Amino acid sequence: MTAIKNTSLNVLAMPRRRMLHALLGTALGVGLALVGAAPSGASAAEIRVVTSGGFSAAYDQLIPLYEQATGHKVVTERGASLGNAPDSIPSRFARNEQFDIVILADAGLEALMGQGKVVQGSRVDLARSMIGMSVRKGTPRPDISTVEALKQTLLNAKSIAYSASASGVYLSTELFPRLGVAEQIKDKATKIYSERVGAVVLRGDAEIGFQQVSELLPFKELDFVGPLPDAVQQRVFFSAGVAAGSRSPDAARHLIRFLAAPAAAPIVRSTGMEPPVTR
Repeated sequence: MTAIKNTSLNVLAMPRRRMLHALLGTALGVGLALVGAAPSGASAAEIRVVTSGGFSAAYDQLIPLYEQATGHKVVTERGASLGNAPDSIPSRFARNEQFDIVILADAGLEALMGQGKVVQGSRVDLARSMIGMSVRKGTPRPDISTVEALKQTLLNAKSIAYSASASGVYLSTELFPRLGVAEQIKDKATKIYSERVGAVVLRGDAEIGFQQVSELLPFKELDFVGPLPDAVQQRVFFSAGVAAGSRSPDAARHLIRFLAAPAAAPIVRSTGMEPPVTR
């Protein structure tokens, strides 16, 4: 928790102009190396992206900078990394929706690659995320600093919300059984589909909520308690790949390289995620 807060404060203290200049320079530099100078309006590509929520906080800051630098237009759809909700990424691909780039948890990307939905060898890791917990401001802050404290918090909670995507699959199929609480909490723990867990906690439909840290931090009205203890933490890579049948594969690869560029790392860190390697 402390590390996340300190990192965010350091990033916010950076002059915005300097960060913007670095990111724009990266986009233009990559563009010159791969596809020549930034395209004119007539030659600008439209890049269709489907992304899960884990990388969204960083993505939403980076995409406007990319569009400004290159002239490309990015059209974004969103969905969970896993599951069969109508708007989940697997469901979208099952309906043969057309995209150029998919961004989701690494296991989901590898599954799509195995199905021939994503180009083999196109995976690029963008960030690594941890699972955290939030509660409503003004309510008691449960202790999750140790594994035993987390177990007691789960047992004591009146209601629990967790994501239907990668983090929730880990919690419900691995962590809860490992802690020996799966049976005790099954009637008060709810898997959340097609909505962020923070929204459920905010309106009072759950006392505590678990999701990727990057998806909880944007809810400023909530109290972010912290990440799961290291001993039971799951660190997941959120990765990008070029969709099979992309109409703009060169532009897709260009955007992926921008999102993974070293100059994007400060924004990635500010959202509670870790760049995939030390920048």
